[in-house]
Amino acid sequence: MLLQGNPGSRSAHVLVLGNEKGGSGKSTTAIHVAVALLKAGQQVATIDLDCRQQSFTRYIENRKAWARRSGIDLEIPDHHCIEIGGTMQIGDNELSEFAQFSAAVNAVENTHDFIVIDTPGSDSYLMRLAHAMADTLVTPLNDSFLDFDVLGTVDPTTYSVTGESHYSTMVREARKQRRTLDGASTDWIVVRNRLSMLGSRNKQLVAEGLDQLSFRLGFRPVDGFAERVVYREFFPRGLTALDELDEVTLGTRPNMAHVTAREEVTNLLRDLRLPLDERGRRRAATKAEWFAHIDKPLETHDLTA
Repeated sequence: MLLQGNPGSRSAHVLVLGNEKGGSGKSTTAIHVAVALLKAGQQVATIDLDCRQQSFTRYIENRKAWARRSGIDLEIPDHHCIEIGGTMQIGDNELSEFAQFSAAVNAVENTHDFIVIDTPGSDSYLMRLAHAMADTLVTPLNDSFLDFDVLGTVDPTTYSVTGESHYSTMVREARKQRRTLDGASTDWIVVRNRLSMLGSRNKQLVAEGLDQLSFRLGFRPVDGFAERVVYREFFPRGLTALDELDEVTLGTRPNMAHVTAREEVTNLLRDLRLPLDERGRRRAATKAEWFAHIDKPLETHDLTA
């Protein structure tokens, strides 16, 4: 069982979205990564550990509902949501939530290529457990020193990094547990979200601070999503920038912001360097070829062959 760390039992690559500060774009990043993997032919399961907010779950439910209503074929992951414990005892609630999480992971770990886990924006037992399980840890971070403070502290005069913060300490411990458990290492990527489309001193200073901190903590800083309205407009219909966006799907004509958003997502996925299963790649290519020719009449040589 994955949660007990039996070597050789896991086949799925575990990707965890984590940050102790809310509003950093974890759920938006999680759905885009999950859909991108599905479009690449991978078998994807998703788990929402944010028992109270459940933004990831609502995003996927919106996607299912819009697919039914519009008749559009949208890729849907095999989703599991952990329900919050309903007793007055913290220990009993943690046991209930752990049992749900364990059951969800055990149900998909040997049948899926990837498990994408969205964690709450606060410290909890399950949040720490998910971080210790991660093969890839993605930490979305708004491009400001207010969010930077989750990772590290800076000198107010020089803006040079002076120390590590609580979340960084937790991740360090989780990665240590992972190495102790099965000798594997966690690839940690810090994703800068809500990037300004204009150059600024703040943007440069945050980038320099992340570069300094990355050497201390061993993460890779990459650019994520810019501050665009289209990402907020996707949520009610459960759409992503990678879907076929036309007037029927969107309810309006797509514009350059949608094209640019797709480029941002594509660039982020390339930077994550996820290990795609080659069989899944072939499935995706075959499906794409089928749909490219489905409306074309058969040629005579196709029938005789």
